[in-house]
Amino acid sequence: MTHFLSTHCTFTLPKTSKSNFKYQNCSSAVTFQNPKTSHLTLKSQFRSYQNKPFTALATSTIGQDIASKAHENSNDQFLSPKNKKVMVIGGDGYCGWATALHLSKKGYEVAVVDSLVRRLFDHQLGLESLTPIVSIQNRIKRWKQLTGKTISLYVGDICDFEFLAESFKSFEPDAVVHFGEQRSAPYSMIDRSRAVFTQQNNVIGTLNVLFAIKEFREECHLVKLGTMGEYGTPNIDIEEGYITITHNGRTDTLPYPKQAGSFYHLSKVHDSHNIAFTCRAWGLRATDLNQGVVYGLRTDETEMHEELCNRFDYDGVFGTALNRFCVQAAVGHPLTVYGKGGQTRGYLDIRDTVQCVELAIANPANPGEFRVFNQFTEQFSVNDLAKLVTKAGEKLGLEVMAVSVPNPRVEAEEHYYNAKHTKLIELGLIPHLLSDSLLDSVLNFAIKYKDRVDTAQIMPNVSWKKIGVKPKTVSV
Repeated sequence: MTHFLSTHCTFTLPKTSKSNFKYQNCSSAVTFQNPKTSHLTLKSQFRSYQNKPFTALATSTIGQDIASKAHENSNDQFLSPKNKKVMVIGGDGYCGWATALHLSKKGYEVAVVDSLVRRLFDHQLGLESLTPIVSIQNRIKRWKQLTGKTISLYVGDICDFEFLAESFKSFEPDAVVHFGEQRSAPYSMIDRSRAVFTQQNNVIGTLNVLFAIKEFREECHLVKLGTMGEYGTPNIDIEEGYITITHNGRTDTLPYPKQAGSFYHLSKVHDSHNIAFTCRAWGLRATDLNQGVVYGLRTDETEMHEELCNRFDYDGVFGTALNRFCVQAAVGHPLTVYGKGGQTRGYLDIRDTVQCVELAIANPANPGEFRVFNQFTEQFSVNDLAKLVTKAGEKLGLEVMAVSVPNPRVEAEEHYYNAKHTKLIELGLIPHLLSDSLLDSVLNFAIKYKDRVDTAQIMPNVSWKKIGVKPKTVSV
């Protein structure tokens, strides 16, 4: 299912040269123009002509209204979207599916790699997305019918290095977007077996990706989805990945201290350390997107057809706070505020998730660089969200109330929280901020599918303190 582009093409040189040359090992035709006439100057190194090294300046506009910055390192292989191959690991999931479609629409050649284990979790736990979702094969077929664009599919487990290696050698990605991890803190706290699975799946899978890049695509840029949960809730401002400190008269810039709050968050911390080490030791290039809590459902691409619809989780294991509150309001269930409700986190719209990933790909890290971007747009406490949903629900004629329920987590319920998030804005992120219209949209969507809601799944039933060795099924 992999499609390869031409390996022979003609490049037209800038006006400073009147000659045309032919180069090999190029993916498609690119016209070189005067760099002063474009929004973005890219630097690409191509195979030499007559055994002489040649570097050409190319011009391109990447994305719509997205400001991009070109690195000056001569080894950076910048390609326009239509020439760039992006492997989306975990491309069948909530963030991964929306990202795969977005990048495909923008002109990137996209491959989805997924074990489909997230669908298995639903069967094991008796859960179901609020939205009906079709198979990944049918999703991709529908996308091809609507757009004419092909998304390659590799079904397998990235913890199986042989499978991952063959996928790399077949597709030859220029960038890897890594969503392929067990992403739920409550799931990691159900029982010992789920805690072990989370750490093995996430840490070993990421290690395999790092080794695959080193062995088969050393110039490939890794865009890894991290989490703001790595930081915890310190009583100081949260910086973007690094902090400069002075101790006993000496100053250094060090990785920001991590205070993970679950076995899931700990797996992300281990990932970050492993990626940082391989960038130092092997010269890999990586961007860690420490994402906040994502809300919403629709992107321009998922709205094109009902078979492209994204999943929408509302249960106590995989559902995130704002999505869960909207579903609870739609079915007349009290909003479940954990404890005092002062827990504050960063939040962002799913449309901004795909925009941030695109920005990271379009502006890759340098060889040996491990960048960290805090990926969120606004901060809210749980109480803030409950008030916003209550107000929006009342406008739609819903009777909405919030109740405090025992907090199943071990966390500070009132705390200081001020996290920096400027780097993606500097690259051109235009945020979709939470508004009344967005809440109305999500609430109306929840009302549309409220007959699919299993109210037995709404209340939290995974306890951080009660986790044990006995396998547990959380569904009723």
